[in-house]
Amino acid sequence: MRMRHKKHLGERLEAVSDYLYISNSDDRNFNTAVLNKDYIDFTAWFGKEQPIFLEIGCGKGKFAVEYAKQNPHINLLAVEKEANVIVSACELAKAQGVTNLRFIKASAEYLERHIKEQTVERIFLNFSCPFPKNKYASHRLTAENFLKIYKRLLKPSGEIHQKTDNMKLFEFSIEQLSANGFALKNVSLDLHNSNFEGNIVTEYENRFVSMGLPIYRLEAYMK
Repeated sequence: MRMRHKKHLGERLEAVSDYLYISNSDDRNFNTAVLNKDYIDFTAWFGKEQPIFLEIGCGKGKFAVEYAKQNPHINLLAVEKEANVIVSACELAKAQGVTNLRFIKASAEYLERHIKEQTVERIFLNFSCPFPKNKYASHRLTAENFLKIYKRLLKPSGEIHQKTDNMKLFEFSIEQLSANGFALKNVSLDLHNSNFEGNIVTEYENRFVSMGLPIYRLEAYMK
């Protein structure tokens, strides 16, 4: 079911245009679309050259805003493909005056069109859609086709940090990461009952924890 557009969506997007880059391409085939580069000048956009961190699937922006506020020494890019959702994230960032956070409206498949290789220090995947049916496995954000993109975007020392409530997605992620040249560290099968410090609770995370579900977390780095 398609999400119904919010009222005054166009006006709201325009009001946060200083925070938002909207990826547009006439080519619906991302394999060929990414060949037509449209790189973003992040130093100019952020106004300061700092390490680039990337959250893919930022939702309404709670994690992105809090992480950016707590880490003023980095520039955080938050990606979301739904205009109805990303507009709320941009409005939250603007209302709180967060200067080291920007948003890209795009599907993850198109990120290479806008981000140069070996630019990103860290990628966050927070509560990505698990696509539980096996026939949709390639849509999972830790499937091999996405990991190939991340490997090109990440610096050699870069990392992927994942959180999810879905055990099957977590198992799938571990398998895919291990098979594609990543090593794992700081793996938790119950984050909220671990000694991990500094966790920023997302919108979905609040809901899952209130239901008594464990939160799974890992960090992956290239061998």
